[in-house]
Amino acid sequence: MKLTEKQKIFTNEYLVDLNATRAYKVAYKSCKKDETASVNSSRLLRNAKVREYLDIRMKKREERTEITQDKVLKELASIAFANGSDFAKVVEKSYMKPIKNDVGEVIGEEEVFYKSVELVKTEELDEGKKKAIAGIKQGKFGIEVQSCDKVKALELLGKHLGMFTDKVELSGKVSNEVNIVIDGESFGD
Repeated sequence: MKLTEKQKIFTNEYLVDLNATRAYKVAYKSCKKDETASVNSSRLLRNAKVREYLDIRMKKREERTEITQDKVLKELASIAFANGSDFAKVVEKSYMKPIKNDVGEVIGEEEVFYKSVELVKTEELDEGKKKAIAGIKQGKFGIEVQSCDKVKALELLGKHLGMFTDKVELSGKVSNEVNIVIDGESFGD
């Protein structure tokens, strides 16, 4: 496959961030308008030689980095399907409260129950659960566990599966008939 020098520049730039408009403007410096670059870059991406070259380069990058679609999807799934109860649980605890008489002397004890949050030790979490943790820190009120954005992970998985689309389908009949009415008299088909 033989690409022009500008097509090679375009494809190499496109692989940087997958921004076709930007890549086109780098390759074709005379193009200043984003609209023109967008239209022309879309056309270039449909070019069989450019597409083949991009596919080969992307496959090589995938092999080199060992980042595959499957790995990305598994990582997103770990985030999307993690639950807060994987990291912490509410437990009931008790302590013995001294009972005092009117003069302040301890005359007995009573058991008092309260609820507390216990964190699961990170070494007890499987690798999938650990992937859903964005950060752990000692905060003002104790240990804080921050999880990754579950809703965003679900959204990305849903888009991958084609569940969410921004396209609107219109249906109906389009007619090319023209009917002209002049002073109550109809002319046309």
